[in-house]
Amino acid sequence: MEGKARLYVPATLANLGSGFDALGVALDLYLEVEAEPAGEDAFHYEGEGRVEGTDNLVHQGYRAGMRALGLCPEPLRIRTFNPIPLARGMGSSSAALVAGVALADRFSRGRLGRDGVFRVAAGLEGHPDNVAPAVYGGFVAALADPPLAIPLPRPEGVRFVLAVPPYEVPTPLARAALPERVSLKDAVFNLARSALWPAALFSGRLSALREACRDRLHQPYRAGLMPGASEAIDRALEAGALAAFVGGAGPAVAALVEEAHTLAVVQALEAYRGEGRTLVLGLGEGYFWKET
Repeated sequence: MEGKARLYVPATLANLGSGFDALGVALDLYLEVEAEPAGEDAFHYEGEGRVEGTDNLVHQGYRAGMRALGLCPEPLRIRTFNPIPLARGMGSSSAALVAGVALADRFSRGRLGRDGVFRVAAGLEGHPDNVAPAVYGGFVAALADPPLAIPLPRPEGVRFVLAVPPYEVPTPLARAALPERVSLKDAVFNLARSALWPAALFSGRLSALREACRDRLHQPYRAGLMPGASEAIDRALEAGALAAFVGGAGPAVAALVEEAHTLAVVQALEAYRGEGRTLVLGLGEGYFWKET
């Protein structure tokens, strides 16, 4: 790799309510990573939570990317700064995996390409709804098998208000709360509404997102892991949000808002946030490099 550069990978929100494991969006909050060849692997972490050791997700993504190219992953010294809250439903794990695979792409002089980074990272994650927007930015519809991601239009003048509670909900715990079977009625309910997301974004009829974000496949079953989330979603919509939903596996609740409704939605979500924090973020870009 010629020259020194810093990698930026966005936080993401998965599902968008109805689009379980299929829809996601990037936020303008970025994991920052620098790496250089070393005699042995090393990992220096700053930011949210605590991550240690060379079996971290960034190193895992790097090794997987190099092996996908048939290359031996040489040792790296990796430094990270992570402002993305861990285990809150904002794609911190996907950002780390994408960062690692993007490092493999850079150290192999671009042999993976952006689409290859998506394929490898989606295979590692097992579902593409966080990985795809971390790679391509903005709103994205994605499949893991076969690996396919299609960016969607980015509406102007919108942002996300996120109520981030102080507690964690690990993704494996949230996955375990889901039933193995759902009714045909609930499946059709979600299919129709997930189809509304791209239709609303392409047509500019953002008022349809209020219905598009409704869900019966995952949020009701996870309600016990994040008390008050359903009520918080209702309050955000009443306060003027275009859409509101649980971010990924939770417990963050996210509301898509137009600027005029930002303050009202922030206030509507205060009770749910509790001793946590509120973030107001714009749409993010797919991962990118800056020379240092």
